[in-house]
Amino acid sequence: MKILLACSAGMSTSMLEKSIKDYANSINEVVDVIAKPSNEAREVVKEYDIVLLGPQVKFMENQFKQVAGNIPVIVIPPHIYAMAKGDECYKLAKEALSK
Repeated sequence: MKILLACSAGMSTSMLEKSIKDYANSINEVVDVIAKPSNEAREVVKEYDIVLLGPQVKFMENQFKQVAGNIPVIVIPPHIYAMAKGDECYKLAKEALSK
């Protein structure tokens, strides 16, 4: 699974990126996850299976969906994002991709 995390500057999602990787490793899953600022992320959307947006860029959801086509775009709930809950983000992505 390839996850693209997008936020305002790419900084706040770096902790979440590590947390997702750590969780995936703990359950012996392979995940490719990268955090990028929203302006850079829009340019590489098609290279990923799913896009997870930080709550602070929720206003860009429709822009991402237009670029993404059939690739799911999900806004991370604030309580998951703020606590950098990688396990919950991973499960959110898995669930969205299974639909």
